[in-house]
Amino acid sequence: MIAILDYGAGNLMSVVKAFRFLGSEPVVTSDPEVLAQASAAVLPGVGAFGNAMTRLKQSGLKQPVLDYIDSGRPFLGICVGLQLLFEESEEAPGVPGLGVLKGRICRIPEAPGLKIPHIGWNSLNISDRSGLFQGLEEHPYVYFVHSYYVKAADRSDVTATAEYGVTIDASVRHGNLYATQFHPEKSGRAGLQMLRNFINLIGKGES
Repeated sequence: MIAILDYGAGNLMSVVKAFRFLGSEPVVTSDPEVLAQASAAVLPGVGAFGNAMTRLKQSGLKQPVLDYIDSGRPFLGICVGLQLLFEESEEAPGVPGLGVLKGRICRIPEAPGLKIPHIGWNSLNISDRSGLFQGLEEHPYVYFVHSYYVKAADRSDVTATAEYGVTIDASVRHGNLYATQFHPEKSGRAGLQMLRNFINLIGKGES
């Protein structure tokens, strides 16, 4: 069972529809007990870092999410769901993230001709073709919606980057933990392949 976490700050239905299209039947839940029983979990996220972190705490899911990640089962963060995994964000000074991964979230710098938020399709430069990126072309296009991006402190965690006035750490992996700044559920065939790869991780014990 794939648990999609509902903490009031996620774009849930597009994620649910993508998994259903792939033949999976995910469960949308805010119940820590359901999460504890899941074979894999997804943390979506939209909106602002500070609000999302507050909602995650208020939902009672903060510690269960940390416990789940420690369990070694596949975990996927999407968009703000990626950002929450890091230590802090310029968007919400003084609000600590989950701190599972080292690094901080920075605002995309202003530049002539550059629209912020970054909305639309952009190509990836993939550095690790295991995990989510198996079977993908060399520079797949994926869909972004964001004004802030992660600067991972541990460069070995970064599995793909994108260019948008600055180099964006677009995807990270640390053991069983996967996360993307872009939206795989909105990224067409390439995104569906990533979600299929995530489903295929279940029961493999990859770390």
